[in-house]
Amino acid sequence: MAKTQFDAIVVGSGITGGWAAKELTQAGLKVLMIERGREIVHGEYETEMKTPWEMPFRGQGDAALYVKEYGVQSRNRQFNEFTQSHFVNDAQNPYSTAPGTDFAWLRSYQLGGRSLTWGRQSYRWSDYDFGANKRDGHGTDWPIRYADVAPWYDKVEEFIGVSGAMEGLKQLPDGKFQPPMALNAVETHVKQVVADKFGRCMTVGRVANMTEAKPDEGRSACQNRSICARGCSYGAYFSTQSSTLPAAQATGNLTVVTDAIVEHVDYDPATRRVTGVRYVNTRDGTRGSATARIVFLNAGAFNSVHLLLNSRSEAMPTGLANSSGVLGTQIMDHASTLSTMALFPQFAGRTSFGNRPTGVVVARYRNMDEMDGTGHTRGFSFQGGALQSNWAAGKREAGIGADFKNHLRSPGMWRMVLVAFADSVPRDSNRLTLDPAKTDRFGIPQLHIAFAHGKEEQAALAQAKADAAEMMTAAGGKVIMGSDQPGPGGMAIHEMGGARMGLDPKTSVLNKWSQAHDIANLFVTDGAQMASSACQNPSLTYMALTARACDAAVRMLREGVI
Repeated sequence: MAKTQFDAIVVGSGITGGWAAKELTQAGLKVLMIERGREIVHGEYETEMKTPWEMPFRGQGDAALYVKEYGVQSRNRQFNEFTQSHFVNDAQNPYSTAPGTDFAWLRSYQLGGRSLTWGRQSYRWSDYDFGANKRDGHGTDWPIRYADVAPWYDKVEEFIGVSGAMEGLKQLPDGKFQPPMALNAVETHVKQVVADKFGRCMTVGRVANMTEAKPDEGRSACQNRSICARGCSYGAYFSTQSSTLPAAQATGNLTVVTDAIVEHVDYDPATRRVTGVRYVNTRDGTRGSATARIVFLNAGAFNSVHLLLNSRSEAMPTGLANSSGVLGTQIMDHASTLSTMALFPQFAGRTSFGNRPTGVVVARYRNMDEMDGTGHTRGFSFQGGALQSNWAAGKREAGIGADFKNHLRSPGMWRMVLVAFADSVPRDSNRLTLDPAKTDRFGIPQLHIAFAHGKEEQAALAQAKADAAEMMTAAGGKVIMGSDQPGPGGMAIHEMGGARMGLDPKTSVLNKWSQAHDIANLFVTDGAQMASSACQNPSLTYMALTARACDAAVRMLREGVI
């Protein structure tokens, strides 16, 4: 990298890093984007169109190595032999956990980060979410409300392409949607019962898979293959490579460096400003540095907090921008479980075609205008959908020889699942620290995670299980299983918090612009900034807050404030 002085440095190239690069370069800034993983070129996804018989066979000898190297990542429902290269090798990227902590930190280190593997569910937050902490006293109050973010939601949705149905809900605001994907017969039936009997809304998942092409951007409509985590050369789903990166590159203002772990953000106590970053080349272990007028951290919630903690100095001995002492605390991940599975034999003979890359969502309905939660003050929502087995139950052992056509003519049993996502209450005991004894292969202290769901999350999931069974039964379903126990932390893949936004510099790390209270030219706009978790997917909010912060940062630069 010949040039080392830039207007802005963006650390990370995932969902928010891509947005930061796009917004800052389009404002005329010279931007360096640093990504710790390898380069992946859009359209050159290794296994995107491969068939199973084209994949290498894994024998028993490989299995042990497979578990050792991908023991955590393989717990991800998106992980398989087709997508393995889009997830980290756990043996090479260790972290430690506190006693009693079961936390699956699911990661994708590559250009584009988890934008290549995310579930693409894209929901706005409402004032029930931004006002939750103030209402019940958990955590610290958000310094913003829905009106502050609404125009940035508009901007992000229109650019990335989100398909969804308008429902007119206060708790799940409508957006700038492309036409929605269709519900199948069972979902349509259940939606009507849920609305008529309970006054609740079930709708198709709002997803960043386009139903209308954007030919000017080289992006086509979704082909409903539902193999998105392999990468999509058609650009039908939003990823950094398909959307924000090309826009940033088109300005001529972007420099991208891959295979480089940022290990330290440099701070000048005389000016109270950050001056740049130091990084490690992962291919040969050499060190490098770059300087800039502003720095945006977009490495992913836990990685950004890790970097702030590791950027401690004599001036800031407990971590960069940590005068409050709360850096690393109040991390969150949705408490999630399979609340119910029900069979719908009355729909035997009805068929479903295609492989829609989204499910359904039942919008939050608890603890809104009336506090009607049992043992909890926050909300929960459901995601899931109705599926049909490949052929009728009882014929699976018949083989696929001469009876193959009969199997195709005999549609299988319909089943529907509802998976609860409950608000994760912010608490100080859930926190990130630097491991005092363990380092990675480059000598960087490992991140240490302490996390457990509490009584509020347990109570929410217990009520969600009962509610889900009640709805399925009312719709004529035969409930066969359900759970009220949360999965391990991290399994919702919605980890957030650790460098929260807030009004008071004494109790928060960032202000309303995602800007560090202590350091005017430092911004953190990934999930680390979140002060609460809501009960819906957070990625759309991350992107909207990033676009908003970039606008503020550029304005401050031009005004000479930073």
